Amino acid sequence: MRDFRTALAALVLMAMPLAARAQIAEPATTDSLRRAVELITARLDSLEAGQCPAAGPIALPAPRPGQQPVLDSLVTALETLNARLARALAAGCPAARAGAAPVPAPAPAPADSTGELAALRAAAAQAAGVPAQDTTGGAPLADTTRAQPAPTGAPGGPRAANLLNPEISVTGDVRLVARDENPQRDNAVPREFEFSFQSALDPYSKTKIFITFEQEELGIEEAYIYWTALPGHLRLDIGKFRQQLGDLNRWHLHALPETEYPLVYQRFLGEEGLAGVGLSVYTTLPVSLAGGTHEIALQGTTAESEPLYADGRQPTLLGRVQNFWQLSRSSYAQLGFTATGGNNGDADLRSRLLGVDVRFTYRPPEAATRRDVTFRAEGYRLHASEAGSVTNRYGAFLDLQVRTSRRWIFGARYDWVEAARGAEDTEWRITPTITWWQSEFVYLRLEGEHRDSDLAGTQNLLTFQVVWAMGPHKHETY
Repeated sequence: MRDFRTALAALVLMAMPLAARAQIAEPATTDSLRRAVELITARLDSLEAGQCPAAGPIALPAPRPGQQPVLDSLVTALETLNARLARALAAGCPAARAGAAPVPAPAPAPADSTGELAALRAAAAQAAGVPAQDTTGGAPLADTTRAQPAPTGAPGGPRAANLLNPEISVTGDVRLVARDENPQRDNAVPREFEFSFQSALDPYSKTKIFITFEQEELGIEEAYIYWTALPGHLRLDIGKFRQQLGDLNRWHLHALPETEYPLVYQRFLGEEGLAGVGLSVYTTLPVSLAGGTHEIALQGTTAESEPLYADGRQPTLLGRVQNFWQLSRSSYAQLGFTATGGNNGDADLRSRLLGVDVRFTYRPPEAATRRDVTFRAEGYRLHASEAGSVTNRYGAFLDLQVRTSRRWIFGARYDWVEAARGAEDTEWRITPTITWWQSEFVYLRLEGEHRDSDLAGTQNLLTFQVVWAMGPHKHETY
């Protein structure tokens, strides 16, 4: 009977470090295990008191796909103890022996069960991320979990022993450029190297940090924490992030369909698009128009943008409504509206930007990785008041991407934009591209570009781009 007590106590102790996680991830399984432990304990108390308790079956939760491996271990251990208890009842209580159902014989137990209990405790400690505890005195056992491989079939495979480390990815973007001018300059450009760190901090929040090395300088492109399971289906981001503007501003440079951001982004937002430090709230709306899904994002930041705010660091606001319709099994459409604005009192500057964006994608399910067509169109109006002078400037782009096979993508973009502030200047560009995906880790792109500006004249470029990535997050699009 003492062996039963020791084993049961060990099971209860090994489950304690998992309480917080199990109650969130597997509440039904945790309740069933708790009831089973209470029933087994009650029957042990009756046997020690010389009584014969009821010998009915004790229900144990069945394993479910995706359930935490340590919960499966607890269920298996309780099943073994339940079988041993049933045989003890059958041997010591005639009534129980007469009415009890046959109990299958378990696998032979080792002479010393402390090793098995230590292994179960080590598995629980590994899943909980805490040192294993000795059942007798509470002192930490030797930490052998990190040296052992993850249990067979455990989610994440060998990475299960590395849960406290962030996922690290690195991306390189190098370009060879030829221009129709003399002398040639900047013909080989290490455009950007990006280091990505991502991690689930706990069951409630995650973090992403992106550090860039560009033009021999280190910078932080994004670094934020976010919560996704808040009341009302809210998502909250706090930190530095690329803002929810248009369809491409959230995309990182190396994931764009062309080598650079659209011209209207560069002239109205900045060379790298729009980013800011602050907070963002996102949710889906509880309505559906024409069978669509509707999302809203509100952001308050100190955005970094020379065209909009002359590098001011005063509060700015951004709001976006995005609508999505699944038109058929093969196609969907997206329509978004964005408004953002802020003031720079030091420069006597007020800026208000309104934008609309449309996207249509055709992607047949039977050839989803080999054939698709995506068309984007975005238009913006920038209203600025600077030192008493009011201007309204406009910009837009059209973009078409056609994937003809798993490896080949052909595209073209047309840009048109006016100068954000100051002297009037109109620019337009045509940018055809051919992209070859060697694999999900490497792609190569050949891009031509014809530029025309009222003030700078015309220029032609030919760019060969090589992008490669290592780590779990290959090409961050948002």
